[in-house]
Amino acid sequence: MTEQQNMAARQTAEIKIMQKVNAAHRESFAIKFPGQIEHILRLTAERLQAGLDKRDGVDIQNPGTWRLTPSEIADLSEAMYYQHLIRDSFTDKAE
Repeated sequence: MTEQQNMAARQTAEIKIMQKVNAAHRESFAIKFPGQIEHILRLTAERLQAGLDKRDGVDIQNPGTWRLTPSEIADLSEAMYYQHLIRDSFTDKAE
């Protein structure tokens, strides 16, 4: 094997190890903190809602009135998406 192939083989082995470690951490988190992912998801959703709540004078059609920047809205939405995927991965393993 060439040096490049050796390096690629080592990187592949390290990636597989890290995937196992990450899976173990996710499982430990779910066992140690049941319901925590739902709590984090709820808090993220509440933050997004608070930033766009029309009771605070927010007009969805007028970005100048938004309490969050478009980037913050996108970040919160993306975070909720990934939190949902993580929650689903726990649910799939429990079934």
